[in-house]
Amino acid sequence: MLYIMNFMKNITLAIDEETLDAGRAYAQRHQTTLNTLVRELLMKTVLADKKASMREMFRLMDSHPGNSHGRRWTREELHAR
Repeated sequence: MLYIMNFMKNITLAIDEETLDAGRAYAQRHQTTLNTLVRELLMKTVLADKKASMREMFRLMDSHPGNSHGRRWTREELHAR
């Protein structure tokens, strides 16, 4: 049987007491932990940024159709570094 382990890393945050208390209270009201709250917020923020970047790339590709004027490239030319 194959097990996939998702290892979490611990981090240290510097946060003022008032924000920390408010975060703990919010997490408790929503039946979660502050740790889960911070992790999910970070994930949503990062994923939203990634999705926005992808939308912008496709928008740019769609707005610039390009034209190779019939030129064809070899595999070596396409993969040259």
